[in-house]
Amino acid sequence: MIIVMKPHAPEDAILRVTNAVESKGLETHLSRGKEVTIIGVVGDKNRLCSDNIQLLPFVDKLVPITESYKLVNKKFHPEPTTVKVGSHEIGPNTLTVMAGPCAVETEEQLITIARNVKAAGAQILRGGAYKPRTSPYSFQGLEEEGLRYMQEAGKEFGLNTICEVISQDAINAAVKYVDMIQIGARNMQNFQLLREAGKSGLPVLLKRGIAATIDEWLNAAEYIISEGNPNVVLCERGIRTYETATRNTLDLSAVPVIRSKTHLPIIVDPSHATGVYSYVPPLAKAAVACGADGLMIEVHNDPEHALSDGPQSLTFDRFGRLMEDLKPYIQLSERTL
Repeated sequence: MIIVMKPHAPEDAILRVTNAVESKGLETHLSRGKEVTIIGVVGDKNRLCSDNIQLLPFVDKLVPITESYKLVNKKFHPEPTTVKVGSHEIGPNTLTVMAGPCAVETEEQLITIARNVKAAGAQILRGGAYKPRTSPYSFQGLEEEGLRYMQEAGKEFGLNTICEVISQDAINAAVKYVDMIQIGARNMQNFQLLREAGKSGLPVLLKRGIAATIDEWLNAAEYIISEGNPNVVLCERGIRTYETATRNTLDLSAVPVIRSKTHLPIIVDPSHATGVYSYVPPLAKAAVACGADGLMIEVHNDPEHALSDGPQSLTFDRFGRLMEDLKPYIQLSERTL
C-alpha cells in the first residue's frame, strides 16, 4: 500500500503519518517529489484497518499495491532512480556503456582492453573473474587474481569496474576491488546470494534469468533492495526461446515494460543475447532507441583466441565504430555519454 500526501504537505504531517504506520510494526519508505510525498508501507496493511490513516491531516489517498514486489515498484517511487557507480551515474540522463572481456585472462590483456574501451568512450570496465560455465571443464576464471587486475586497470585509465559474483566468498573478495557487482542470469533466483549482494554495500547489476518473467525478475531485485541496498540496475540479456539462430532471444520489449513497472535503471546486453558479434551493433542501437539506460558490450583484443565467448566479442575497431554510430541515437534519446 502507498499513502499519497497532499501537495506541499508539511514535515510534521508526514512525520505523524509515518509514526502512525510504524507504531503498528510496519515499515515506511518515503519518496519525495517536487510537490507530492508518497509514503510506501511494507507489511500486513490489515494492521492499519482500525486507524483511519486516510483521515489524518494532509493525507490525500491510500492506494493498494497488488504486485508482490513493493520497494522496486514505480508506485512506491514514481521518480526514476539514479545509481552511482564509483564516479559515474547510471540513470535517465546518461547512456552508460560497460565494456570489456567476458573473462579476465591476463593482466596485460586487461590493461590493453581497458585502454582501448576508455579511448572509445566506455565509462565502466567489465570483466569476469568468476565464470559460472555450462561445462565444468571450461575456463572458470582467475578469481581474486582477476579482481586485482580489474582494480589496477580501472585506476590506470579512470574507469569504474564491474565483476560477476557467484558466492558469498566472491562477494567478500569483490568488495575490496571493484565498484559494482553483477548477479548473472544463472543466479537471478539464488535468493541467498541476492540477500548477500544487498548487504554488500556495492551497487548491483541484476541480469534477467534465461527463462524468467519480468515479475520474477523484479521480485529478485526486491530481495536485494529489501536488505537496505537501493542501488540496483537491471540488465536484459536475452531469454531462452525455441529460436536457435541466436544464442538467446533479446527481449527489447522488456525495456518499456520495465519502465512502466519500476523506477530502477535498465541496461541491455546484446552480446550475450545474440552470441554473434555482427548482430551486436544493430541491437545496441535498437536498445538505445527504445530507452535503455545503457549497454554491456563484450570487447576482446583477440576474439579468435578468447578463453570465453570469443564469437560474440567485438574487436577494438568494431567497438570504436559502434560507439561513433551510437551518437545520433543517444542525441535522439536526449542522453549524454
